[in-house]
Amino acid sequence: MNVRALNRALLARQHLLERTSQPVAAMLGHLVGMQAQAPLAPYVGLWTRISGFRPEELAALITGRAAVRGSLLRGTVHLVLAEDARILRPLVQPVVASGYTGHFGSRLGDADLGAVAAAGRAWLEERPRTRRQLRELLAERWPDHDAEALSYAVGYFVPTAQLPPRGVWGSTGPATLTTLDGWLGRPLAEKPPIGDVVRRYLRAFGPASVADVQAWSGLTKLREVVEPMSLQTVRAESGELLYDVEDGLLPDPDTPAPARFLPEYDNVLLSHADRARVLPPGRRVPLPPGNGASRGTLLVDGFYRADWRLHGTCLEVTPLDRLTAGERAEIEEEAARLLEFLDAGERPVRITED
Repeated sequence: MNVRALNRALLARQHLLERTSQPVAAMLGHLVGMQAQAPLAPYVGLWTRISGFRPEELAALITGRAAVRGSLLRGTVHLVLAEDARILRPLVQPVVASGYTGHFGSRLGDADLGAVAAAGRAWLEERPRTRRQLRELLAERWPDHDAEALSYAVGYFVPTAQLPPRGVWGSTGPATLTTLDGWLGRPLAEKPPIGDVVRRYLRAFGPASVADVQAWSGLTKLREVVEPMSLQTVRAESGELLYDVEDGLLPDPDTPAPARFLPEYDNVLLSHADRARVLPPGRRVPLPPGNGASRGTLLVDGFYRADWRLHGTCLEVTPLDRLTAGERAEIEEEAARLLEFLDAGERPVRITED
């Protein structure tokens, strides 16, 4: 199976070849969540996949507790359905916990992480708190330790949810935390069905190797999970064995792929160990700071070939290679639709090329 065939399979399964009319909750479930470090990024990600998408549809899921933001896949912030949060957080807890050691281990000292986590959980069960508020409480309890490092420990070792208005279109607010099970009103899954999660990943991102599944989830030692499953297999051009669900979409590799604007950190760019199916050789995924819905990447003929950014005066597209006249026209048409969605007024589209 060559790179172009893998590219078109990925785009079809991500609804990036043709927009769908399915409900927002169904799309969130199909994608097994969306990257949400930039709180508003999922809105652009859903707009580019769902015809007629309206921001208030997603906002209602968040405020109604049907969808939730928290540290999940790869230990990064994702927006997922409530039921998926119950499954994914206990499944990836080892990944989240190991991330704390990597980022803050040198600042921990001799603090008892179990005691820190227990205190943090009790404070969050009392009422939602910002990380700054947690830091102040921890500084009083452990005055001889790095209070900032301890405040992050709470989020790494206690499953938490980031509450609205964070992540709600048209609203702003700090990252206010509470316990995930408390917010959802249900306990987290005791035995997460990892095989079901693998199948859902393949349905949205496959065909894929074991290494790809591990890159997406952050989990390791998944070969012993994947190999016994009743899955289809195919060989990539590299010779690597790829797994797939029986009814996974496999469009003709020559299927045209329209220009698609993606938000920051979109999982279509980040969910494989071998990203050649969407990234040209040597190209890396940008990871800009920001609140979301103002910058991202652009797929042209199915591959990452430009960056975009909403300025005060225009929507600027910066190609990473030479575009044809037809590609430029297609980008300008899709950019006009994006500007309308963002309610950004009559700003021009500027495509900057050397």
